[in-house]
Amino acid sequence: MNDDTGDDGAWFAAKRYGLGSGMPVAWQGWAVLLGYFALLGLGAALFAWDFVVGGVAFAAIVFSSTIVLMLIASRKTRGGWRWRWGEDD
Repeated sequence: MNDDTGDDGAWFAAKRYGLGSGMPVAWQGWAVLLGYFALLGLGAALFAWDFVVGGVAFAAIVFSSTIVLMLIASRKTRGGWRWRWGEDD
């Protein structure tokens, strides 16, 4: 099991297998994830309000907020983003 109690400035744990971030391990990571879901909710509300304009706004919000989430997570993941095969770091 990984020790997620270290104070290394990471906001997200590294995935054990594959590429990317795991679950948040700091309050900042949870805040970023909550903000991401709030933006998706805003986009969904705009989509429900007006199908055409809201659809374009929804696509723009999803695309841009996902890119921002990925950039933050890649910089704040313990050990960085790299392919992992399941061995301990």
